[in-house]
Amino acid sequence: MPHYSGPLLTRPIAEALLAARDAGADAWTGSLDLGVSIDNVPLQSEDWQWRGLRYPYPPTLKDRTIYYRDGEEFAPAARYAGSLIKLVPTEWGAPTFEIDGIKMLPTAKESPVVDARRKVALVEPRGKVVLDTCGGLGYFAACCLEAGVARIVSFEKNADVLWLRTLNPWSPDPDAPASGGRLQLVHADVSQAIAQLADASVDALLHDPPRFGIAGELYAQAFYDQLARVLRKGGRLFHYTGSPNKLTSGRDVPREVATRLEKAGFKAQLALDGVLAVRR
Repeated sequence: MPHYSGPLLTRPIAEALLAARDAGADAWTGSLDLGVSIDNVPLQSEDWQWRGLRYPYPPTLKDRTIYYRDGEEFAPAARYAGSLIKLVPTEWGAPTFEIDGIKMLPTAKESPVVDARRKVALVEPRGKVVLDTCGGLGYFAACCLEAGVARIVSFEKNADVLWLRTLNPWSPDPDAPASGGRLQLVHADVSQAIAQLADASVDALLHDPPRFGIAGELYAQAFYDQLARVLRKGGRLFHYTGSPNKLTSGRDVPREVATRLEKAGFKAQLALDGVLAVRR
């Protein structure tokens, strides 16, 4: 699926463009790709120019929404197909995404890319074959590529999330020269597809599933047994858990996960906001 190459707008960016025009400026300097780059944007009374193309000033935009150029208008980076899935701006540039209003990445204290980089470092991906079970916006994959991974296979079940990736300039493009053919992005449910992977075929694992109430099968003993099967001995796994329901239900999901991983053949310990495990 080709990646979008046009401008991305948020309400503050659109207001800044209009304010610069109304102040009589002939150009505005800022980012139209969520902070990936900074450009000098020539301004006219009716439109503005970016990377050789002209665009009209948009109408009033909504907060907490990213807009892309869809034909003749700026449209929200969102889709509804049973659930509302949308790309959401952050103060860090790199966006998060939401499903029915539930934020899928931690962004309160730092960029989701910085957060992903720290977690990826735990599995030491350089020169390894890595399995990324729940690709999301691809920040784990981007950090693995950055760290010198030999190859990463990334599964994503949701077609709308894959579409958001094509709009997000922070999401790695498997076909881009920068990926060097090292990223394989697979549209499939990893809870089923993992049965097709060979024994001991990966050197490291990254598992960032949705919360337990949404995807309980990705926390099941049977799935952890499969993770142990495909990971070579001595291979590392980082499993994001967060701490869902701990205050209200008394459940300690990270420790429950660690117990199941131990049963599957791992040596597990709590690390960051999840579990780090080594295949015994």
